[in-house]
Amino acid sequence: MLVGFILLGGVILVGAAHLGDKEVLQGFYHLKYLKPLGTEFADYFQNVTLNDLSLFDSRLPTQEDLLCLSDMTKLMMALQGGQYWALKMIDAWGSIPSGILTGNLYDLGNFDECINIENENIRGKYCFLTASPKQFQGLSLTTATCFPASCSATHMNKFLAQMMKRVLNLNITDSLMSISDSTCQTNESEPWDSLTIFAIVILSLMGSVVAFLTVYDYFFCQNQDQLPVLVKVFSARVNSRTIFRIVENKSNPNVIDCLSGIRCMSLFWVVYCHEYVTHMSSININFFGILQWVQMPFSSFIVHGFYSVDSFFFIGGLLVSVIALRMMDRTKGKLNVPLMYLHRLIRIVPILATAILVYTKLMGVVAGGPLLKDGYSDKSECQKSWFWTLLFMVNYTKHKCLHHTWYLAVDMQLFLISPILLIAIYKWGKKAAAGILVLIVLLSGCLFATMMVNNYSMLKNYSSTAQEKIYYATHTHATPWLMGFLFGYFLYLNQGKKFKLSWMAVWSGWILCLAMIFTSIFALYPAIKSGAPPLSTLEESIYYTLTRLGWPMAIGWVIFACMQGYGGLANSFLSSPLWQPLSRLSYSVYIWHKFIQEINSRSIRTNSYFSDYQVMLRFWSTFGFTVLLAYFMYILVEAPVGGLDLLLRSQKIVFVGNESKANSEEVQQNQIDDGRTKASLRVFNGFHQAFFRGLDIFLRSQKKASTENKYISYFNQPQESTTGDVDPNKQRELEAPEPTAVTPTD
Repeated sequence: MLVGFILLGGVILVGAAHLGDKEVLQGFYHLKYLKPLGTEFADYFQNVTLNDLSLFDSRLPTQEDLLCLSDMTKLMMALQGGQYWALKMIDAWGSIPSGILTGNLYDLGNFDECINIENENIRGKYCFLTASPKQFQGLSLTTATCFPASCSATHMNKFLAQMMKRVLNLNITDSLMSISDSTCQTNESEPWDSLTIFAIVILSLMGSVVAFLTVYDYFFCQNQDQLPVLVKVFSARVNSRTIFRIVENKSNPNVIDCLSGIRCMSLFWVVYCHEYVTHMSSININFFGILQWVQMPFSSFIVHGFYSVDSFFFIGGLLVSVIALRMMDRTKGKLNVPLMYLHRLIRIVPILATAILVYTKLMGVVAGGPLLKDGYSDKSECQKSWFWTLLFMVNYTKHKCLHHTWYLAVDMQLFLISPILLIAIYKWGKKAAAGILVLIVLLSGCLFATMMVNNYSMLKNYSSTAQEKIYYATHTHATPWLMGFLFGYFLYLNQGKKFKLSWMAVWSGWILCLAMIFTSIFALYPAIKSGAPPLSTLEESIYYTLTRLGWPMAIGWVIFACMQGYGGLANSFLSSPLWQPLSRLSYSVYIWHKFIQEINSRSIRTNSYFSDYQVMLRFWSTFGFTVLLAYFMYILVEAPVGGLDLLLRSQKIVFVGNESKANSEEVQQNQIDDGRTKASLRVFNGFHQAFFRGLDIFLRSQKKASTENKYISYFNQPQESTTGDVDPNKQRELEAPEPTAVTPTD
């Protein structure tokens, strides 16, 4: 999507470069001779007669025609008398945009001034007038108009045609200049439909339950270790402690402390890239500047931001294998596949379904503006494909509801096949790993062949078809996921092992890692620059195929180096416990950040300016409000449903499945530490029991029956379970919810 906006800007800029042609310049000067359209409209209506206002030529007038004509007559009389409300209706108009040659194609007028006009039975109606001069080679100019609400777009187009005929002596057709009813707004809100009411009722009920049980927890529950089940599930106080709990890192080679930092940094990258996409698609006074921006080196971090998705696929595959294989060791190779799937669905689907409802039904309720008439921009797409989103198949459909959820679909599809790989690699070990390695090579060859045969490009010859085939498709992203899976198997085989590397090997590893990262991001920068020869299909195919392998390898080295103590400053930064709260909220942040971005972008009243600094300002405000919204949605939906999930499970810790964010390093640490503690307890109990049985034999030899019976009765009691039992009141805290990984691009 980002590449598409950049290419669109390039096409428009190239078209604008031809404005030196005599015919085009004449058309441009013709527009500039116009005074502000509102003033022209006022001047026209001050001198118009009732016959000029005729809306019906040979046909009989309708009731709507007569009402509109009556209101326009009142407006005409009010303008001639200088009445305040009539002047406000003219003042709210936009004009011909200034800075057309820099890409300013909109003038939004004054939205609130127009829709708040009320005089007797006349109310203001705000509409967009779109002009497409043929001399402008496909460019459309959009400006705001304000009319009485009783007039439809058909009436307004009639008035405008009459005005342009008188002012410019031109016959304007609807194809060149027109107003559409779909762009018109008044201060009257549309009635809520059943789904909107349902969404509000559900969220209100959840909020009431959470508020009531939080108050009950605060005032009546003194012992936080013995909370009632409902309080533990719904209390915002309990769930907030879960979110903001910080666990200090421990020197355990089996714990991947750096994953929270990698996850959070990638989340920043995701939201930042989406902020650029949103800002580019907004109303900018320098839209043509996008093409100059993309030729700057910094833009490569945004244009190639999609590599963060490979980071999350790698992490997802890693956590599936390393955690599941450790659990299979405890259960002697058994894997509860139905429970894996059920837990995954309970954790992912509720917040996703809530997001679909909130995006499509509540965006227009909580915000408004000249560009936000119908609420969510993909509302019509959601009506066609919401069920594909919930079925996790949206990456293979043309109609995408919540574009950014395509990653959830790919991740879920890979998760569904994970039990086959887990059982195979647990049973056949390195032979299965070799088979997975062959599969990685085959999938890489498939990506290369797909681009070559179909002449696909993700750069200058970008097309939506290419994006569907080589970006959204699951098999094209299976490579980094499988590499992560194999890396997790490597960690499983070498858990607790310390690798001693020479300084030469460590420096070589970091140099190669950074080389792969910066090559992936900047390798295509020379080809993007203006005047550069286009890359061949072969060159692009090699680039995308090899970077799909190189990027996961670089992430794998970062994780390995941090685990083995060779991370230095990188490990200190990525393994900081301060990342843990944001890591637990990362799934909700990913789901809701587009909601905040779209509201901020489409509720504006004036044009914006595109620059890196302006995007940075908007990014931090967006991220702050997104975290706040994510926290409330976590408290209202995600945490309660996740708490109910605990009721479905036994007291033993079971495999909780792969969720690139749900299985955090903290969960791993608790599981590993729990295993080590119980192993030590088994050794102690064995020594303890052997010692006293020896003492019991000695006492038997001394024929001290009373003492013997005492010790026998004591030591024949059942010993404490060491198979992984967990206090049900503590189990919720051991499993800090951190949902699925995310992706940076649409």
